[in-house]
Order: sequence, then structure tokens, then C-alpha cells
Amino acid sequence: MATPALILASASPRRLDLLRQIGVEPSHLMAASIDETPLKGELPRVHAIRLAREKAEAVLAKPETSALAEPFVVLAADTVVAVGRRILPKAETETEARACLALLSGRPHRVHTAVVVAKADGTRRLRHVETRVGFKRLSHEEIETYIASGEWQGKAGGYAIQGLAAAYIDFISGSYSGVVGLPLYETAQLLGSVGLVAKRAS
Repeated sequence: MATPALILASASPRRLDLLRQIGVEPSHLMAASIDETPLKGELPRVHAIRLAREKAEAVLAKPETSALAEPFVVLAADTVVAVGRRILPKAETETEARACLALLSGRPHRVHTAVVVAKADGTRRLRHVETRVGFKRLSHEEIETYIASGEWQGKAGGYAIQGLAAAYIDFISGSYSGVVGLPLYETAQLLGSVGLVAKRAS
């Protein structure tokens, strides 16, 4: 049986880099355009799972996906940063980023990442990973320095753990790659379950 093509339902360079880290190269990149607004009373875990599923379904429904002649698998993921039941936004403005950093400062939070693989035959498989992350207490100067970097733009919770914000993380319990945007162990297991395996280094 031929190995199916992999469609990454994301425009995130971070997720693409993470896949390449484990020897997986998508055949196609197709960003999923969905409404990511949390539903009223929606818990962070449920929100991440719902969005990952909706991204996969959105890409499956694209005409260019239906037109593919080869068998394929869609991989979709979503990452949510939460303090308690509160879902933090993907910061788009300095005001949002400052509010996120002020809330995260000096306290632990949770990062929920859901990963879905979907096939045209109706196969759907999902994994959810929860990671606890702690921030040091941030000074006003540290917050302003980070804001000036611009690294926070479009990031869940207003920070990127793989960038400058690494200097502010005093502990992490769980999947580091999950916080970046794609838990690699769980993703590899899911892909293997539908016939996709990482290429071995030569």
C-alpha cells in the first residue's frame, strides 16, 4: 500500500519546523480559516480540541483537497494557553500582549495542544496534551523589552517559549514541543497509526 500524502493544516512555520525535526515533510500546506473565538463557558481543553477538529474538517472540505488524486492524511493542531479556566488570546496588539504577560507573571499556567489526523474515509484520531509552565515574576522593564521585540505577535498567551521568552520560564512539566505548537511524540504516534512514518536519517 502506498504511503499517503500528508497535508499540514497550518501556515505556522513553527509546526512545519517541528515536523521536519522528526523527519516528516508534508506534501501540502493548507491553512485552515476558521473562527477561533471561544464559545461561552468553553473550557480550554475543549476549546483546543474543537479548533483542531474544525481545522482538519475545513481543510478536508477544500476543493483542492478533494481534487487530489493520491491518498492523503490531514494533520491539524491547535494550542491554547490558559490561566485556570481563562483562555488567553493569540495576542495581536501590544495591549493584549501586556495583559497576557501581566497575568502570566509569577504564576503557573497550562498549555493545551490538541492534534488531529483525518482521512477522507472518515477516519479521525486525536490526542490532547497538557503542559504546565511557570513564569518568573516579570518586572515592568522585562515586559516592555519583550513587547519591543515583537515576538509575541500572533502567539497564544502572548509569548513564544522557543524565543526570548525562554529566559522567563522557571519550570515546565510536560511537552516542550507541545507548547511550541505540536507535541512531537504524540504526533508521531498518530501519524504512524495511519501509515505515515518519519524518514530515517541516511
